[in-house]
Amino acid sequence: MTSSLVTDYDHGICAIDAQFHRPKRAAIHLIVENDSVALVDTGTAFSIPGVIQTLKQKNLALENVAYVLLTHIHLDHAGGAGECMRYFPNAKLVVHPRGARHIAEPSRLVAGAIAVYGETEFKRVYGEIHPIAKERIIEAPDECTIDLNGRPLLLLDTPGHARHHYCIYDKKSQSFFTGDTFGVSYRDFDVAGMEFVFPTTTPVQFDPVAAHASLDRLMSYQPRFAFLTHYSRIGHLPQHAAHMHQLIDAYVDMAKNANKNGTDRQSQLVSAMKELLLQQLSVHGCKLPQETILKILNSDIKLNVQGLEFWLDQSSNKSG
Repeated sequence: MTSSLVTDYDHGICAIDAQFHRPKRAAIHLIVENDSVALVDTGTAFSIPGVIQTLKQKNLALENVAYVLLTHIHLDHAGGAGECMRYFPNAKLVVHPRGARHIAEPSRLVAGAIAVYGETEFKRVYGEIHPIAKERIIEAPDECTIDLNGRPLLLLDTPGHARHHYCIYDKKSQSFFTGDTFGVSYRDFDVAGMEFVFPTTTPVQFDPVAAHASLDRLMSYQPRFAFLTHYSRIGHLPQHAAHMHQLIDAYVDMAKNANKNGTDRQSQLVSAMKELLLQQLSVHGCKLPQETILKILNSDIKLNVQGLEFWLDQSSNKSG
């Protein structure tokens, strides 16, 4: 079943469009093993009706959802977790140990997001964020295995984008569910079957050394595919990993150069990020008009710049 909302893959995996800001910006992945269901990431509270609709279309009961796995607790990945727990009575929530308390009691997460967006915009984008009972939360340490009806899902600690991030290795499909660790890849930029992938440095925990190490750790498993939250399945992983390493270094150089310059740092970084991504997409062979590309990338550019600025400030504080 492939629709505007759902894309089916093999091995019982599908991507459900979280309908976050625009089509195919964020995916919720469904893994089905003999009618037992795991969700990887949740989108926002507004995404969950689409999940319920998809389960019904696949003749899967809400009671069949055994696990909701959050790659990390940024709200475009985890904002719908509380809503999931309300609708899926048998589900356990699996989360990195560093994120568990914020999911159980999300007031700090909500306050941080409201500080960025304002209360009205926050409620429009994310809706209500519900606390989750601690007895329904599984803290997943490094190399923890979740058993989905006999199908092992291996969770690896993968910092770099966030310190509360894990990736999920599914041996059956020889694939990783990577959240944001393997970057962002929008289907708008595919050229002749080749994807375009770039790192995301969303505030506030970007760590380039850890990001490089996490990529290498994922690739040591020689995966066939990566399922990205933004947006779904990509192949050609050796090429993309090499390119991601190059771009992480380019981001760091960009940030350090901006820090040395006396002009407005944020606007300089925005210009540099636009220039870098446009140049890379041109080399990739993307023929979309620049204004279309920049409209698609607008929020990513802003978030990447905020993340680099925060990293610069933290780095200077440590060195000082």
